[in-house]
Amino acid sequence: MSLIQQNHKKTMHAWAMFDWANSAYALVISTAIFPGYFEEYTPEVIQIGGMEISNTALYSYSVSFAFILIALLSPMLSGIADASGRRLFFLKFFTILGSLACSSLFFFDGPGNWWLGTGGFIIATVGFAGSLVFYDSFLPLIATEDKYNELSARGFTLGYLGSVILLIFILLMIMQPAWFLLPDGQMGARVGFLLVGFWWFGFSQYTFVHLPADQRLETDRGLWFSGYKELKQAWAKVEDNIEIRTFLLAFFFYSAGVQTVIYLATLFAKTELGFGTSELIFVVLILQLVAIVGARLFSWLGNRRGNRFSILVMIWIWIIICAGAYFTYDKNTFYFLAAMVGMVMGGIQSLSRASYSFLIPEKSHDTTSYFSFYDVVYKVAIVGGTFLFGLVDHLTNNMRYSVLVLALLFVAGMVFMWKTKILSSSGPVTQEG
Repeated sequence: MSLIQQNHKKTMHAWAMFDWANSAYALVISTAIFPGYFEEYTPEVIQIGGMEISNTALYSYSVSFAFILIALLSPMLSGIADASGRRLFFLKFFTILGSLACSSLFFFDGPGNWWLGTGGFIIATVGFAGSLVFYDSFLPLIATEDKYNELSARGFTLGYLGSVILLIFILLMIMQPAWFLLPDGQMGARVGFLLVGFWWFGFSQYTFVHLPADQRLETDRGLWFSGYKELKQAWAKVEDNIEIRTFLLAFFFYSAGVQTVIYLATLFAKTELGFGTSELIFVVLILQLVAIVGARLFSWLGNRRGNRFSILVMIWIWIIICAGAYFTYDKNTFYFLAAMVGMVMGGIQSLSRASYSFLIPEKSHDTTSYFSFYDVVYKVAIVGGTFLFGLVDHLTNNMRYSVLVLALLFVAGMVFMWKTKILSSSGPVTQEG
């Protein structure tokens, strides 16, 4: 097996550009436009298998279901990727799956085909989440440890910039459809869903060309289950490593909170505060633009004071955000909270990815399995967070209680993060920071 050249500028840039490609889905579909569109163009109460469920709760459960699927599949797929040397193949596969499903949302035009919107969203989310396990696994292969924070932050920054550009264009189609010869704003949103799919697929081609090519290995029938075996082996190492185990517990709890906020914040603003479509998109633009600064700021803080210290600061801010949202009844306060979310949203994801890279006990060709374990924790966290949010919303018919529950997840994350010691390229970062 030939060696992969690390810290090659073009390779690292191509890796970071994948964030530019797929973050349009994360912003436009997961956060900015589709949640509100789904709430508006589906029945307020939907009958499923003899049970009545609100459309907002259904949306929460759809996110949960998508991540259950990928959490179950990713160990098998990552095992196949490692055993066959085809991680780039699977990165391409999930990108194509996600971008096509995203494009299919163009045909979701009203309450009569709510099932199409729900199904297309679930499959697109599976494609998006599935690609990330293979994307993240390239990081330790193409870069040395001293580049993890910088490169990870560069990817998130490019993602914010690219997704904001496309979001502004889609916003113009929604607000001024006549400029684009469209009949109304709904058609502008639908065309926007189509453009996200094209953007995602198109820009990812640059990444595919410049990432290290797959090196095909001989395989046998056992490779289908090798991912679960490697996951079990990775768990055995995690179980014996108190630092990585404690970090993953912290990561589980605060990721459940972070990702639930990202997926459902616009539904909260629309339902509880009466935000309109243009106001919601303005909120997300504030969030994304501030996130560019936040990702860099907390990457710098991580390099100066250690990733653990930087993550703890961000968790404190997340707790304040959740408590503040519970007591928020005016739009101006929510705009301020959105800016706070932006400040810590990218930073906590970027430093978490880099911190886990520091903690991986072995740097070898099977890094996909370790990142598969990380991604399983991440995806199960999303399942837990969004399901809990939807369940509390369903039982109380009040999203404010759901937001308050998220604050408890961040508190649990802080407790475990406080006990964590993260190794960096400059040595251990102690509990004193």
